[in-house]
Amino acid sequence: MTIRLLLADDHPVVRAGLRAVLDTEPDFAVVAEAATAEAAVERAATGGVDVVLMDLQFGAGMHGSEATAAITSRTGGPRVLVLTTYDTDADILAAVEAGASGYLLKDAPPEELAAAVRTAAAGQSALAPAVAHRLMDRMRTPAEALTKRELEVLQLVGEGLSNLQISKALFLSQATVKSHLVHIYAKLGVDSRTAAVAAARERRLIRR
Repeated sequence: MTIRLLLADDHPVVRAGLRAVLDTEPDFAVVAEAATAEAAVERAATGGVDVVLMDLQFGAGMHGSEATAAITSRTGGPRVLVLTTYDTDADILAAVEAGASGYLLKDAPPEELAAAVRTAAAGQSALAPAVAHRLMDRMRTPAEALTKRELEVLQLVGEGLSNLQISKALFLSQATVKSHLVHIYAKLGVDSRTAAVAAARERRLIRR
């Protein structure tokens, strides 16, 4: 059976490279490409796609995790395999919670990519070894792991947003934002915003 693929990435060169690799597999057929997350959601809704290879960052507009959630929320929709350069806890958790069937890094060898596509198409989980390892670490030390919301707050702190701006972006009260920061400081063993961001980036919890 042929596995029909949709490539969702805002870089034409990346899409061309993926197509070149995937076209060598006899059971794969790249049936569509999308340069934006919105276009990926729209194309996936029309049918005829089994697996979407989804980047996470598309510049302005919808994020890859949002597109993943929109696609997987439809009954009978295609599976989504995230293919990205980001391996932070914040990105991994957002993608998994959005319903991604797999999470692979763009530097994965062709045979690993092909295997992940087939695994996702079969409805099973396809996680890169490094990603699976990070998730296992979180499960082993749940009390020390930052929650998805704490990671979201910390990512915005790292982008230079104030508590007020974070509260508006995440639809939280400023008191709630401060509470999250208190928990973040305690878990990371720091006492300032700057130190928290530095520690989180060093541990690959949020993007640099």
